[in-house]
Amino acid sequence: MTPRSSPASSPDPAAPLAGTRVLDFSRVLAGPFATMMMADMGAEVVKIEERTQGDDTRGWGPPFLESRERFGPAHAGAGGAGRESVYFLSVNRNKKSVTLNLKSDEGREIARRLAGLSDVLVENFRPGTMDRLGLGFEELHRLNPRLVYCSISGFGQTGPERDRAGYDVAIQGEAGLMSITGFPDGPPTKAGVSLADLVAGQYAMQGVLLALRVVQNGGEGQHLDIALLDSLLSLLTFQAGSYFATGSSPRRRGNLHPMITPYETYSTSDGYVIIACGNEGLWKRFCDVLGRPDLADDPRFLTNFDRVANRDALAALITPLVAARPTADWLDRLDRAGIPRGAVRTVDEALESEQVRAREMVQAVEHATLGPLRTLGIPVKLSATPGAVRSAPPVLGQHTDEVLSGLLGYSPGQIAAMRAAGVV
Repeated sequence: MTPRSSPASSPDPAAPLAGTRVLDFSRVLAGPFATMMMADMGAEVVKIEERTQGDDTRGWGPPFLESRERFGPAHAGAGGAGRESVYFLSVNRNKKSVTLNLKSDEGREIARRLAGLSDVLVENFRPGTMDRLGLGFEELHRLNPRLVYCSISGFGQTGPERDRAGYDVAIQGEAGLMSITGFPDGPPTKAGVSLADLVAGQYAMQGVLLALRVVQNGGEGQHLDIALLDSLLSLLTFQAGSYFATGSSPRRRGNLHPMITPYETYSTSDGYVIIACGNEGLWKRFCDVLGRPDLADDPRFLTNFDRVANRDALAALITPLVAARPTADWLDRLDRAGIPRGAVRTVDEALESEQVRAREMVQAVEHATLGPLRTLGIPVKLSATPGAVRSAPPVLGQHTDEVLSGLLGYSPGQIAAMRAAGVV
C-alpha cells in the first residue's frame, strides 16, 4: 500500500536546516533524539535500520499502538505484526526509514554512497564498530571531506572504559546523579526520564551545528565525540562546585535545595505545593502570605545564609502553616503576591494544560498506518524560521525504495533484486 502523507511532509525551504542531509545510523534514544531535532528544523534525515527488526526500540513496550493498516512485508518489525512502539514513535518523527544489511558488501557500499551525498552522519554504536564496517570517520572523511561525523557512546571514544556499553540508567549511576537524587533515608534514585541520553542528544545537536558552521566558513568536516558520561557530568554544575570547594560529596536531600530555602515542596491539606523564594524580597513577601511577617525580622532567617543554616527551625514553622490550607488556595495566594510557585502535576495534567496548548507543545500528525497520532511539539520557537512537525515516525523501511531510487539512481528491478538477496 502507499502510506498517507502529512500535508506538511516537505520541509519549508526557509527552515534553518533545509538542504541539510543527515545519515542516521543511531538507535534507541540519544542519537534519534538528536536527529529528530535536526529533522524538526528542516533537515532531511535518512534513518538506516537493520532490515528485519529495525531500531531496537521498535520492540520496546508496552505500550504499543495497533496499526489500522499494514505497510509492506517488513512492517511487522520488532514490535510484532501491525504494532508500533510508543517509545519509537516518541523520537523518530520527520524521518525517512531505509532498511539496509550492513553485513553485506552491497549494503555497506550503499551506505558509503549515501555518506558521500550527506552533510552529517550520526551513529551510536560502540567505539570501533563503524571502523570495522568500513564506515569509520577516517574512511568517510576521505570520501566526503565536508561530512560532519557525530559519534555518541556511553563513555566516549577515548579512555580505559571506551569499550563499555553505556545505557542511560548505568550512566546516571556512574556520573553521580543517582547519589544526589532521592530522599536521605531512601535508596539512590534515577531521574524519571532518560536524562543521560536526552542531554547527550542535545549536545550532539549542538556539536553538529557548530561543526556545520565550520564547514560553511570553508573548513572541513570533523569527528564529534559525544559521551553520555560527559554530558551528564556537565549537569552537576554547582554540585560539582560544592565538592571542588569542600572536598565533601553532596548527598541526597529529597526536594530540598542544598543552597536555598524556602525552595522546596510542601504538603498542603489536600496535596502539595512548590514554593521558591530565590531572593530576600520574595522571602519577605512569603512571610506576609504565611501570616507571619515577623519571621522576616527573625535574626535566624534574615538572609538566605541564615535560613539555610537554620533550615530545620524554619521548616518547623512553615510546614504546619502550609499544611493547614488546600493547594488551590496556596497557588492563588502565592500568585497574588508574585511568588514563584508550582503545582505537582501528573503527566496527563501537564500535557493537557492550557499553557501547554497555547505553546503548541502537543501536536497531531498523520501516521502511515495508525492514522492521527499525537506527539510533543518543538520547544525551540524561532519567530521567522520555525521548525515543524511535518511527518509521523516512519514504519520500518517505509522510504527504502524512495531513497535508493531518488538519491542513488537504482531501478525498481535492482531494488527488487537487492530485497530478494537480503541487502535491503
